[in-house]
Amino acid sequence: MAEKIALVAGAGRGTGGSVIRRFAAGGYRVAMLARSESRLSEYEATIPGTLAVPCDVTDREALAGAVERVRETLGDDPHVVVHNAARGSWGSFLDMDPADMQANFEVNTMSLLHLAQLTAPAMVARGEGALMVTGNTSTWRGIPRFSGFAPTKAAQRILAEAMARELGPKGVHVAYIVIDAVIDLRWTRRRHPGRPDDFFIKPDAIGEEVFRIAHQDRSTWSFNVEIRPFGEPW
Repeated sequence: MAEKIALVAGAGRGTGGSVIRRFAAGGYRVAMLARSESRLSEYEATIPGTLAVPCDVTDREALAGAVERVRETLGDDPHVVVHNAARGSWGSFLDMDPADMQANFEVNTMSLLHLAQLTAPAMVARGEGALMVTGNTSTWRGIPRFSGFAPTKAAQRILAEAMARELGPKGVHVAYIVIDAVIDLRWTRRRHPGRPDDFFIKPDAIGEEVFRIAHQDRSTWSFNVEIRPFGEPW
């Protein structure tokens, strides 16, 4: 296919990196947004067709500048945007620092609003595009230890749903992908010693699913998508 542009916000070692690699392999130029300049430089050096754009996604002006840099450098607006930026904190609501929950909200929900406002209009003008948002189990359940995190992810999903209902008829596909699993990373392996391989979800499999959903036929668009290993109890 002709080169298109994907913008991935949240270029971490797990899901973000796998999404970047999958879209690059699929013929996209991939703009990568994250605060870690060293990680972005590493990806840019090892994944062909990528552009490192260091950025704090909670800073509206910085994010606008990043999107403009993508447009100027790659010569077009993004065709696919993946919001994978996330921040979490855990503990009882009785002990929660309200500022910490606010910081989670800024990353998980407000940055999605900023990013969509900056990229969706060009998709609407083009008559096509995709906005993929990654979530997790906290989207659906307010369990006690996640009281500072789950509300911000639930708000993120509801915001994405409002976007999907508004943008779908205009040709822009919005999907919310709930990752109901522990992602297979070195630190999660250390945290869950003795767990079998089947317990973990593979980052590359997540990347493959995000790519597939972004390219669904218009007659079968998904919004709420849940992915989990076959052995995950739910």
